[in-house]
Amino acid sequence: ALKARNHSPDCTLTETMFFSDKTLRAAAGATLAGLILAGVLPIRLRAQASEAVQLPAIEPTSIALPLAEDRGAAALEQSLRRLTTTASVLMIVAHPDDEDGALLTYLSRGLGARCTLLTLTRGEGGQNAMSAESYDALGLIRTNELLKAGLYYGVKQLWGTEIDFGFSKTQEEAFARWGHDRVLYDAVLAVRRERPQVIVSTFVGGITDGHGHHQVSGEIAQEAFKAAADPSVFPEQLKPVSQGGLGLTVWQPLAVYSMVPFAPVTERGMYDYATGKWAPAKFKNYVTGEITAGVPSTDVTIQVGTRDPALGRSYAQIAREGWGQQKSQNGGANPAFSGPASTSYHLWAVAPQAVPSAGKSTEGGSLFSNAHVHIGTSLSGLAALAGNAPPAWLSDGLHRLDEDLTQFRRQHSSQPGETSAHALAPFYRQALDLRGKVAASDLDPHAKASLLFELDTKIEQFQVALKNLLGIDLIAFTTKSGNAHEIGGFRGGGPDETPRSIWPGEEFRVRVHTTWAAADVKLGDVAVRAQKGTGWEFNLLSNATGPESRTDDRIWTVHAPDNAEPTEPYFARPNIEQPYYDLTHPEYREHSFVPYPLEAWAEFTFDGLPIHIGKVVQTMQRVLGPGGIYEPLVVTPAIGVRMEPEARILPLDGSPLPVRVTVHAQAAAEGTVELTLPAGWTAQPASAPFRLAAAGDTEPIQFLVTPTANPSGAITIQAVAQCAGHAYKSGWQSVGYSGLRPYNLYKPAQLLTRKVDVKLAPNLRIGYIMGTGDEVPDAIEALGVTPHVLPSNELASGDLSAYNTIVVGIRAYSAVPGLAAAQPRLNEF
Repeated sequence: ALKARNHSPDCTLTETMFFSDKTLRAAAGATLAGLILAGVLPIRLRAQASEAVQLPAIEPTSIALPLAEDRGAAALEQSLRRLTTTASVLMIVAHPDDEDGALLTYLSRGLGARCTLLTLTRGEGGQNAMSAESYDALGLIRTNELLKAGLYYGVKQLWGTEIDFGFSKTQEEAFARWGHDRVLYDAVLAVRRERPQVIVSTFVGGITDGHGHHQVSGEIAQEAFKAAADPSVFPEQLKPVSQGGLGLTVWQPLAVYSMVPFAPVTERGMYDYATGKWAPAKFKNYVTGEITAGVPSTDVTIQVGTRDPALGRSYAQIAREGWGQQKSQNGGANPAFSGPASTSYHLWAVAPQAVPSAGKSTEGGSLFSNAHVHIGTSLSGLAALAGNAPPAWLSDGLHRLDEDLTQFRRQHSSQPGETSAHALAPFYRQALDLRGKVAASDLDPHAKASLLFELDTKIEQFQVALKNLLGIDLIAFTTKSGNAHEIGGFRGGGPDETPRSIWPGEEFRVRVHTTWAAADVKLGDVAVRAQKGTGWEFNLLSNATGPESRTDDRIWTVHAPDNAEPTEPYFARPNIEQPYYDLTHPEYREHSFVPYPLEAWAEFTFDGLPIHIGKVVQTMQRVLGPGGIYEPLVVTPAIGVRMEPEARILPLDGSPLPVRVTVHAQAAAEGTVELTLPAGWTAQPASAPFRLAAAGDTEPIQFLVTPTANPSGAITIQAVAQCAGHAYKSGWQSVGYSGLRPYNLYKPAQLLTRKVDVKLAPNLRIGYIMGTGDEVPDAIEALGVTPHVLPSNELASGDLSAYNTIVVGIRAYSAVPGLAAAQPRLNEF
């Protein structure tokens, strides 16, 4: 059923180190060559300075400038924490802003755990305090807001295919709309790809969660704990790539928790704020099926208010700033106090191999070690992935690497510089050698895949640690300059302002600027590449290398192919009634977005060992107030076409239907616009010319459409712009607000109309109080009467008797500050 709806998933590269070849590592018995030849994984294993060394593929980051917590000594300390642990957690929630950011920050930044956040929806049904967008456009905003919040938490992010269809009162309603198997599929896919030791959820899967979507996320987190290890559940995920599967293997997490319910449970039972009813205090364990009475026990309490000396504040404080990035929902958060803060979790199930045995310490009370759970998080513990009797070369190699890294951290923690890098390099070489032995071994395919997954993560972390120690940096951006010796900007130089997008067939320039602080660092290959698609052309135009200043600048001339795909969401739906997304590119399922078009890479060596750093190619935009900000380069068509409004009623008196078309362009352009009409319909004019003088120009065009005598049903009118031999039938809007990375939402240039028998009272006078994302005034005007939008001063003291009717728009109480104060006047009216 999922395949029939174009929901058959696939795996490929993603935006910011989400999967890269993590899926490859997990593929049981599948060879690298087989995966690449199958055309499913465009894995890029890059040439090394030493041909004997081969790195796992990683993805370029789209973050141009990291947070303060990810720079300098703080970044180094955290990279060393991550090197010395194998702890891993997957959190599953329903909406952006459901996450326990304080816990994620503590786990990722404090413990160094590998943390992933799976959010089932993109929050399309939420409110919007920042702009007028709603529905799918709001989903793009909330996706980018959570990505920004996730930078503070220190997590990678995955997304379900479900849509937030609004406030759901019950678990049953949410499952009826989404389909149980669709939600479980997304959760199991995330578990099998990310292989977490622990699953956590903010919600328990009961009515104390309130919102039906919350309840679903709590239930499905527990179900995935069991289902991901069952080969009979979604077996297509386990098939080899050559047979149309994903090449994954089953995975058994070791424990599953949820936050202890925060809704009150009293003698009356538990209160369901979604339905306003009380129910007996009963909670279901979806792993065992057991139902218990009373509040679930508190099995672990995490002190997230602990101050981290390396970061300068507590995990709760950092997380609050991250949560506050979701401004469409909260308008911005208040800062958190320093001092004690905690979060408590209930354990639902534990795998047999994680049950503490006699003599194992459970001190400290963490998700990994408490009275009920003992999960090994040391590198030495990875040997258990090879079974009860791992080969000696594996156990000894992991044990030696574990001891060496622990000793290094004690001696060199938070000491950036070449001396520490020389001390760390031999352990990096050990990890590379051990990975090579595992890859060449005759270990069980499942064991080999699991070990390669973990060792590849360590190799990525070694590169990050060495980058921090050696002061290696890279930035890539479009430029107007053709001379790499030129330094732009003021007092230190910087990028020049360029358009945010390019169009198919355009030629432009990209500059890559690399720096390093240590003398023994050697710069190798520097390249600009396409992340997706073929036919891109790259020609080095200019380069300027300063070995003594340890900088390198190179400029390429880049020619985009004529068939370059627009940078647009890979998920879409035909209408807002459908409660899940169709996937135009199933290979990107669970990714945030499709990859941005271009990436830049620099390959360094240090003590003969490879260090690769990659970033998405950016543009620089000037914003009033913040100044220059980086935004990733995107591809858009040369011409865009929009219909405004997108729906109108058809007059019954035979008068023409006004149709407004807007054409916008990436550069100077001219052509014609026509309407595709049902048989017998006519438009005046039949064809309209447009002429746009410069990039960013728009031109509105008005048509008058006359229907046939008796049109019936819904009618779709399509606008088509003809320019330079190409036909354009859609347009896009940049979705976002100041301070948030924008993303383009595409819509076909169509108007939906239908004849409707509407009768209006004569001389009707309508007052309107505007809400957010409110298109109702335009719809009223289309009926034949223009409403008067009431400003705050008229609400407070104006003569409301001048109106027959006053309409209060959607979410107007959030959008109009004086509305609540004017409520008594409205009641009197």
